[in-house]
Amino acid sequence: MPVSQESPVLNQSDAVPPIKLGVNSETGILQQVIVHTPGEEMAQVSPEKLHDLLFEDILHLQDARREHQLMSRVFRKIVGRHDAVLQISSLLGEALQHNDARDEFVESLCAVSQSANLQAFESELKLLSPENLKHFALTGESELPIHAHPIPNLMFTRDVAAVVGDSIILSHPATTARARESIIMRVVIHHHPAFKGCQKKIIDLPEGVTFEGGDFLVVNEKVVLIGNSERTSFGGVINIARALFEKTSIEHVVMVTLPAERACMHLDTVFTFASPEECVYFPPLIKNIPHGNVVRFSKSDSKEKFNIEICDDLQLELQRILGHEVKFIPCGGADPLSQRREQWTDGANFFALAPGLVIGYERNMHTFEEMSKRGYRVVTAEGFLSYYEESDYSPGEKMAIKLEGNELSRGRGGPRCMTMPLARKPL
Repeated sequence: MPVSQESPVLNQSDAVPPIKLGVNSETGILQQVIVHTPGEEMAQVSPEKLHDLLFEDILHLQDARREHQLMSRVFRKIVGRHDAVLQISSLLGEALQHNDARDEFVESLCAVSQSANLQAFESELKLLSPENLKHFALTGESELPIHAHPIPNLMFTRDVAAVVGDSIILSHPATTARARESIIMRVVIHHHPAFKGCQKKIIDLPEGVTFEGGDFLVVNEKVVLIGNSERTSFGGVINIARALFEKTSIEHVVMVTLPAERACMHLDTVFTFASPEECVYFPPLIKNIPHGNVVRFSKSDSKEKFNIEICDDLQLELQRILGHEVKFIPCGGADPLSQRREQWTDGANFFALAPGLVIGYERNMHTFEEMSKRGYRVVTAEGFLSYYEESDYSPGEKMAIKLEGNELSRGRGGPRCMTMPLARKPL
């Protein structure tokens, strides 16, 4: 029997109200976010296919779901609305109720999966019911004599798109293993009724460049950071910068070039914001970035060109652009071995729910100790929910929430990786 994609705490029985995009920082109070609770696709992952699927391990599904649902409950408490947490699988199922959405999904899938010979069954795939086509989209399974791989990485919804201001940049994944995730988000944004008002705010990138949302951080309404990484090409960075300068209020794009390594596949695996004045970082990479690996592109009067400046230090450059001090908190604390161990389990991948309110994996104990030294009250996710059981959350005290994450962390991605915010309150 297929695993239900719906968390019992994520009530989406009502139609999703019209969505209004709005992300002008990494740390504004969360208003709406897209996630994907691990489901039936995770049960189809076999050990011999892990490398092909770009996945790290076999997760215990029920425990992974429980951990993810707990994280989503924290999000719902912060926002206080029934539509605060949207499941991408539910959005896809609702979009696929429309014939043109099913046609676009199937045609796009056939185009990127030619080795699976899906195009030979294109017409049959288009005739599948919305529910059966959604099941095929997630698991690669259907009653047809074809088989495609499952997509366990869909739990990392951060990578399918990035919202900046009221615009949304759709991903161009670097690998075919994640191409279906991009197609799913594209179909949702183009065909789900709740996104109807967002159609003129879509930023599409040209063929031949790559981009994933884990490399995109919104500093404020005028500044973004983009990682030039294993997953986001230099061409992707340049095309995004050009589009942002033309269509949004962004004036500075700071590019951080990372080694093309699995351990630091995205910028947010080594650097995230905890508050407007504080960042959690992996010292061996961020403090030792070679000269020329931090570059600032700035908007100019010419639409064809922009100003370029090589920067010596990311922290100093952020402080110069922002005009205030930015403190860097080391993932893993001061010990180099702890830094490497905890970066491996996403100690630098915090997700900010509000200014000075973050959530991360509790196993990264040295990182939480460092947060405590910086004035953060460290609490468990259960403790946070218990404290606010009878009241609404209001921002104030700095707090670092520990999420169990023993199963989720085996997928090699933290809370920021598992979240794609659609809206935050302005700082």
